[in-house]
Amino acid sequence: MTEQTRAGASRRDLLTGVAVAAAGISAAATSSAPTQADAQAATSPRPGLGNNASGQVFFTTDTTAGKVMGIANGHIKEFKGVPYGAHTGGRNRFMPPKRPVAWAGVRDCIGYGQISPQTPADLASDYPMLIAWDRHVGPGGMGEDCLNLNVWTPGVNDGGKRAVMVSFHGGGWATGSGNGPMYDGAQLARFGDVVVVTVNHRLGAFGYADLAALGAPPEFKHSGVCGLMDMVASLEWVRDNIANFGGDPGRVFIFGQSGGGSKVSTLLATPPAKGLFHRAAVQSGSTLRQATREEASAESAKLVSALGIGKSNIADTQKVAWTDLLQAQIASGGNFRPVIGTEVLPHHPFDPTGPHESADVPVIISTTLHDAALRLSNFDLDEAGLRAIFTQRWGARGDAILAAYRGESPTESPFRIQAKAFTDATRGNAMVQAQRKAELGGAPAYLYTWDWATPAYDSKFGAVHGHDVDASFHLYRSPICGAGVAGGRLMCDRMAGTFVAFAKTGDPNHEGIPHWPAYEPGSRATMIFDSQMGVVPDYRGDFVRLIGETGPAKA
Repeated sequence: MTEQTRAGASRRDLLTGVAVAAAGISAAATSSAPTQADAQAATSPRPGLGNNASGQVFFTTDTTAGKVMGIANGHIKEFKGVPYGAHTGGRNRFMPPKRPVAWAGVRDCIGYGQISPQTPADLASDYPMLIAWDRHVGPGGMGEDCLNLNVWTPGVNDGGKRAVMVSFHGGGWATGSGNGPMYDGAQLARFGDVVVVTVNHRLGAFGYADLAALGAPPEFKHSGVCGLMDMVASLEWVRDNIANFGGDPGRVFIFGQSGGGSKVSTLLATPPAKGLFHRAAVQSGSTLRQATREEASAESAKLVSALGIGKSNIADTQKVAWTDLLQAQIASGGNFRPVIGTEVLPHHPFDPTGPHESADVPVIISTTLHDAALRLSNFDLDEAGLRAIFTQRWGARGDAILAAYRGESPTESPFRIQAKAFTDATRGNAMVQAQRKAELGGAPAYLYTWDWATPAYDSKFGAVHGHDVDASFHLYRSPICGAGVAGGRLMCDRMAGTFVAFAKTGDPNHEGIPHWPAYEPGSRATMIFDSQMGVVPDYRGDFVRLIGETGPAKA
């Protein structure tokens, strides 16, 4: 065998699992304890495809619409693009979701399904590149046959009764998908012995154009919430089918970050979703209010105008190509989100109080230290420029506010000081949400802040928006978590361990973190996720009140 042939064989062995090195990540290389399946895999014959000790590659199970086939990846079985609803185009556009059309035989669910129409990320911006946001558009394609979900599970048809972790993706209410790299559920399912589900649903105008407010026929009543109804339908699918995928429909945890956090906030106030989930987490997406009928009407009027459709022919919006509808959404600059005022969403999620619909659901609520850095690009900001920005935003109080931040962080870069202050200006939404949840007197709320700065991009972003998403999915290999560095792996263990514990028990405490008490209006306990973990009362409350833009009053 030549050197070139040997090198090629070595690469093939590594990729197919024949080599001993591919048997699993050793305990010495990670703080994660190896699972029983990993230990078995290390001593079992190595099949070529799937790295699966049993030798079985394909797995089939039943759903209420027909049989589906997934593929093994190690001991995790992956089912992608599983339909939970029918095609949403044509006469189904702007309508409540319908059940998927049943199929005969076995449906191939090895690859991703379509995602809702949307625009790709800007390739010239560092932040979307950091989180691979451009990768949503591609695998699975795009269109209106987008009511599908993805499942990662350690067991199929095994009666496993595992906790189920359902992720609603970020991207506001207009972009993103459950197919994105940061929502790959394989490592989380492997780490926690849980079933992970990610969901695709209608976005933007496709899910939230309130045409009823413009005089559309009565059947358009739910056009302003049909995307929210998609999410409810996905949870109904979980209730009816997840047992065949080794999951427990009585232990369903929903979680989401940014737009996903807004979705979870809203589902907590959605009466049709009551009883379909049993714990929830809102990461950097605390939403107190949604769109009123008046606000939504203005956005929808701009959309219809951009389409060149008169108010007397609003039903014609179902006839245009989806590409034209997306183009009109962009041209109109519409901000489409769920509209209150129907039985689906009768009131604002957390205003003026927390939602009684979910009073019995424990909730984790969070922010990151430098959340606002996602929208900032002035990385070369100097101290004089920072002072000018503070003066511009806070006027005569700018110097005093800057002095307070510099007193806390004398050596931090001006860019990150700016991001921290801009974050504190909105961090109060999470504090208010936790306060109002606690005031319901039902299940507890737990508040955390993610402070561990990403080492990627020379650490310039700090603890940026979305950093804790990859950690909660135990994606220690991702760039934002350090691409496998020890510190990043430890933070992934801590964050994913917290979410797994919460999914299983409704309590986030586990042996990998200090004791975490529930949030109470008096103490406002906040867990700090950083190299040094700890609980701090009313963390960053003084800065939020100093800025004075949002947040509860001092206790």
